[in-house]
Amino acid sequence: MCKQAALTSYTIEPLHTVGERQRHHVTVHLKTVKNQTNLCLEKQTLTGKMASSAKQCESDDDDMDEFMEKFKTMEYKNAFSKDNWEEEFDKIPMFMKSVPDEIDPQNYPELASIQSIIHSEDRSPEEQAQSLKNEGNEFFKEKNYKKAILAYTAGLQKKCGDQELSTVLHTNRAAAHFYLGNMRSALNDAAAAKKISPDHLKALIRGAQCCVELRNFSEAVQWCDEGLKVHPTDKKLQELRAAADKHRRAVERDARKAKVKEKKLHGEKQALLAAIKDRGIKLLQSAKRCGPKDEREDQGSPAVMSQLSLDGLSSQEATGHHVFQDEQGSLHWPVLFLYPEHQQTDFISAFCESSCIVDHLTVMFGEELPPWDVDRKYLPQNLQLYFEDEEKETLYQVNPETPLLTVLQHKRFFVKAGSPSFIVLVTGSSFMKQFITGKKVRGLKL
Repeated sequence: MCKQAALTSYTIEPLHTVGERQRHHVTVHLKTVKNQTNLCLEKQTLTGKMASSAKQCESDDDDMDEFMEKFKTMEYKNAFSKDNWEEEFDKIPMFMKSVPDEIDPQNYPELASIQSIIHSEDRSPEEQAQSLKNEGNEFFKEKNYKKAILAYTAGLQKKCGDQELSTVLHTNRAAAHFYLGNMRSALNDAAAAKKISPDHLKALIRGAQCCVELRNFSEAVQWCDEGLKVHPTDKKLQELRAAADKHRRAVERDARKAKVKEKKLHGEKQALLAAIKDRGIKLLQSAKRCGPKDEREDQGSPAVMSQLSLDGLSSQEATGHHVFQDEQGSLHWPVLFLYPEHQQTDFISAFCESSCIVDHLTVMFGEELPPWDVDRKYLPQNLQLYFEDEEKETLYQVNPETPLLTVLQHKRFFVKAGSPSFIVLVTGSSFMKQFITGKKVRGLKL
């Protein structure tokens, strides 16, 4: 290498004197020797370094081999075991599958530290609100809407002054309330977001959706119209408006039908009540309406009759039927027959006021007797009928040949719960004697 370095060629400018040429050759020679010397020194230095490096590598390899051999015999300290490694991994923020409900600094020190940094009061309100929004979004993705609402609410409480961020917090909280079914709260948040940013698309859509769920279709259409002014091509708003308008028109149509039907029914009931009053039939008013017993007037007095309302016409709770008037003007009553001896009842849903009681008794106790009459005693000719005046504690005996209307017009007969009722007993039976003992019994004077 040194010889090769000495043969290095140089370009030399022409010299005009012998002295100058000699000086030049000396100078060139000295430079050549100097370069050669430097190259030799560099070679020697490099060779030394390589040798030293090789020795160092050999030493490092020996050290590593020694460490690995020693490592094999060492025991783990403070490491995960095969029994709890999954549990320990879940405590490390990077590997957590879900955030714990309560962050205990002793159990989750790393997570508690991160949380303290995120929610540090040293940060600006905008930064804190942004962090809380992000936290709420994570809860929302996990469908933990209650936690999301808490995070968004905390963000709004920072009152950061960033209108765009406040709008997003309101809109996101509205979404969380919506999926929890809190439609009124969701609508309030959507309205708050719209108040801050009137053209915010998500707030407008959410407000319309809430109104639809609340069946306030007119208001839903209004939300959509406001949104379409600033977002005229948004398909979601267009679809929502079409659906809301369809429901609105259906509701309005149904309301008109219901109003017409209600008016018709009211007219029919008023006519029915007038027919009952014209016949002098008394409807028993409840104690709540009439007041205490010692304060109310006689049930058959004109004052009480003038106060009769439609309430007394319905027997829906007792029998599921009510009195009605046919095209010929006759009243048909739901009538109950009570058999206290056997604790049984019979019910006639439409007993025409002109029919006699015996007509129905003949049908009920004709060829086929009821299964509870094992002694075959309940024959039409053996039966006695009574109605009870509870206020006077009196039983009035009714002739089965009497038309129903005649009985209903008796001064002491009161229709209870919209359904006339009669007590049926077997003539001369031991139960009849026992039943009427201690009671006032009167014949029906027509």
